[in-house]
Amino acid sequence: MTKVASNLQIDSVRLWDTIHETAKFGATPKGGVRRLTLGPEDKQVRDWFRKACEAAGLEVHVDALGTMFGLRKGRDMSKAPVGLGSHLDTQPTGGKFDGVLGTLAALEVVRTLNEAGIETEAPICIVNWTNEEGSRFAPATMASAAYAGDYTTDYILSRKDAAGVSVGEALDGIGYRGTEPVAQRKLGAFVELHIEQGPLLEAENKTIGVVDRGQGITWYDGTITGFESHAGTTPMPLRRDALAALSEFVLAVERTAKAHGPNAVGTVGEAVIAAPSRNVIPGEVAFTVDVRSPDTETLAAIDKDLQAAAVEIAARRKVAMTLTAIWQKPPTIFNATLVDAVEHAAEAIGYSHRRITSGAGHDACNLANVVPAAMIFVPCKDGISHNELEDATQADCTAGANVLMHTVLALAGVAS
Repeated sequence: MTKVASNLQIDSVRLWDTIHETAKFGATPKGGVRRLTLGPEDKQVRDWFRKACEAAGLEVHVDALGTMFGLRKGRDMSKAPVGLGSHLDTQPTGGKFDGVLGTLAALEVVRTLNEAGIETEAPICIVNWTNEEGSRFAPATMASAAYAGDYTTDYILSRKDAAGVSVGEALDGIGYRGTEPVAQRKLGAFVELHIEQGPLLEAENKTIGVVDRGQGITWYDGTITGFESHAGTTPMPLRRDALAALSEFVLAVERTAKAHGPNAVGTVGEAVIAAPSRNVIPGEVAFTVDVRSPDTETLAAIDKDLQAAAVEIAARRKVAMTLTAIWQKPPTIFNATLVDAVEHAAEAIGYSHRRITSGAGHDACNLANVVPAAMIFVPCKDGISHNELEDATQADCTAGANVLMHTVLALAGVAS
């Protein structure tokens, strides 16, 4: 195997230009991107991506859930491809970089290797995973989760959006229901470049986040049932106010997450009053809780504390409260060999770096259950993401793409 010099660099201007070129598909007046999964804008960017992959000499394949695979042949085609990529869909008020950076950087890696005349031992496969965001269809990261065996293809195809359109219908509508069975295309490894979506790298002036783990997640659905009564005639001591009870529980979630910190977070993201009225004391409230930590024992301890808080608040306020865990994802531990490869690549090129935990879920977190996987983070301005103000510098995007390329070369090998 021939060692590739660490001074091999991707084309920074070309990467930056493609990021902004694709941002036109679903561009918003505030400078962001609204490109919902399997909508017309998603079709536009997919068509663009397909043509760009084919122009780079890749064989483009599409699976039954619309995930796109661009295969670059290696010297030894008996070896499983090294996968790299991310996603091209966005949040309703998304930015230019979330997901897009990783997918377009993968394309730029291939273009750079082509221009340098570098053949790898193992093939390389760049991937655009369908519906990472989950903003139109639930669950999020559905295609990579199906690839990992968490869901069946039929289950995902049957999921519907708020308008009642199924994933299968939406795929047919834009012409991206592929013939290849999900997970038929085996990968030997997978590396995903992404903006951090948090403030740590920027705050510490680090260029590269070497992601060694992803947080475990527990989602809860909760209900509180009190008693509706007149807002003007019911004395305060006699009230069974469901919303007041929820207010206490929200603070309990915040207090519990802080107590188990610093590597724990808890959020009540939704709350709905049944039949709300200005002059009626709320009698029933439904709510959700999102709890995350990279440590399994911490998640279990938080669960115990939250269940106890629910019992105590309900008894004291004379309401009924349920708190049910509806979905759990264990912490992701990325492959140590791949994590080391990312770190070595950053060191060889001379970028400042640190180990980091992914606070958000990503396709790589699903794939880590069935394929050796790792992630690379680069800073984003003020840690902002899922927002039209999301921003990253050209230099940092270039750095991440360079680390991605040298990591992939270390994994795929260079034909001598």
